[in-house]
Amino acid sequence: MDIRPEPFEPPAPIPRTIPPSRLEIIKVMFRNPLELWGKPSYTLPWMQVKFFGQLTTICHDPSLIKHVLVDNAGNYAMQPIRQLVLRPILRDGLLTAEGDVWKRSRKAMAPVFTPRHAKGFAGQMLKMTEAFAERYAEPAKKNAEVNIATGMTELTYEILAETLFSGEIATGTEGFAERVDSLLHNMGRIDPLDLLLAPSWMPRITRIPGRKALKAFRQIVSDTMDARRRKMDSRETVPDDFLTLLLKIEGPDGLTRDEIEDNILTFIGAGHETTARALAWALYCIAESPHFRAAMEEEIDRVLSDGADPVDWLDLMPHVRAAFEEAMRLYPPAPSINRAPIEDDTWTSADGKTITLPKGESVLVMPWTLHRHELYWDRPRHFMPERFLPANRDKIHRFQYLPFGAGPRICIGATFALQEAVIALAVLMKRYRFDVTDSTRPWPVQRLTTQPLNGIALRVSAR
Repeated sequence: MDIRPEPFEPPAPIPRTIPPSRLEIIKVMFRNPLELWGKPSYTLPWMQVKFFGQLTTICHDPSLIKHVLVDNAGNYAMQPIRQLVLRPILRDGLLTAEGDVWKRSRKAMAPVFTPRHAKGFAGQMLKMTEAFAERYAEPAKKNAEVNIATGMTELTYEILAETLFSGEIATGTEGFAERVDSLLHNMGRIDPLDLLLAPSWMPRITRIPGRKALKAFRQIVSDTMDARRRKMDSRETVPDDFLTLLLKIEGPDGLTRDEIEDNILTFIGAGHETTARALAWALYCIAESPHFRAAMEEEIDRVLSDGADPVDWLDLMPHVRAAFEEAMRLYPPAPSINRAPIEDDTWTSADGKTITLPKGESVLVMPWTLHRHELYWDRPRHFMPERFLPANRDKIHRFQYLPFGAGPRICIGATFALQEAVIALAVLMKRYRFDVTDSTRPWPVQRLTTQPLNGIALRVSAR
């Protein structure tokens, strides 16, 4: 007899049944783009609609997605609206650079993020998570609430600072999460002028409140670079880390100082943010799924009691990994992937239907809708980590699940993030249990990443 409870359906906007007006589109895009999508976006393999005078193709068919992101990726540039939002923050960082600048940056950073090299960070990830876990000791004694979203931002920042910058970022943890929230809340949303494709030199009034946070981040990066450069110039011993690697390739044949600064800002301000949000959503969904949580706790206890090296936890804890991957399905860190064809393109489906993707128009691959799509997922709105257990993984098409993107611009830190997440969840869940309370009411909003509006309150107790 199967006594498992019904799977949990976490909060998300209900698909629209009536198309929004032009004015409503502007309001929703500014407030929360996740609330814009209608029923067809969750049921059709692709759509072509006019959006502010521009033909927009929304891709859900995995073969069409593969065509755009992999097979003909060279014909697709970054979509202009996306760049109008991101470039003021990241400039020529890896997420926003194109052409030769992107190629040089990607090539320069690739050695740090190979799976083999990323595994070398496991010990540091474990050390930083164990130290962070101490902060929940006192709240756990009182069965107190913590804002897990803020906590995960601090944890992933500290792991990033230790692994890629050897703890030498020119700022501490205090207030860091709030600065990140301020930056993304004010700078990471679509301004009405972006929808109208107004030139980037026209000021976006909605982003003015975020300028202070952006300036502060830029100063942190500059100070971090200068401190490490002084050490290098004085022939002091410096860590052989990500920061040193970038500074060593500054020059005519490598990256400019501005490009290095942009990439460091990308990793400090945004590189950890995706993992932080996914971890917070995962802990929330796990708290609402006690049946699967029990299986995770048994797995964690067994692996840790065996003394397994943390470098092997990703393979030894399939339930922990599955919970994190399912959280990324429901709340993809990057909810949209935006492209524009450089030249006219066509694609033919398996049943012989051909669509045209015109030069300069908009092509959207939407992990938010793709991951909740009724054609490709059973009970798509429910938290069911079993989908990602080894016995079931082969049922998932490579291009129906895109938490890290795909193709040449796939997230360079995917292995790093997965390993970090499994280690973090294992350490925290070994010591503590997180439960929802009456004040736990998260709501997903799109601010570059899929963030929980006003955080996620969970009660923490000792196991």
